[in-house]
Amino acid sequence: MTTHIFRSVDKPIRKDPTFCQRWNGPDNGLITCWEVGRINRIKLPELSDRAMNGELPVFAWKGDVEKKLKKKEKYGSLNYLAQWQGLRNEDLDIDTSKETRITCIKTGITVIYTGDASKYVDP
Repeated sequence: MTTHIFRSVDKPIRKDPTFCQRWNGPDNGLITCWEVGRINRIKLPELSDRAMNGELPVFAWKGDVEKKLKKKEKYGSLNYLAQWQGLRNEDLDIDTSKETRITCIKTGITVIYTGDASKYVDP
């Protein structure tokens, strides 16, 4: 995987990319996840508003914080982070070699987004 994945919100959403283009390219699907977030920004404005306010709402990827937990930190996937950036209408900007920490404004739980799936996979 390429270390730094960047795509500007000024670029249009891709039209009908193949499965291989969506999931097997050098970005490993992060652009697709980001584009889903951008599409959901239009379809689900209330979800977008929550993300804009600093919430980490429920998506299909690991990394959301639905309710308060006993622990103060948890791990999430870079796919979640990409979709969240799209939902917030931000550029896709992820360094896959680093972990990104975001604290949910609603729950106070910090999620550490990582490319190391062993950190967030259920045992």
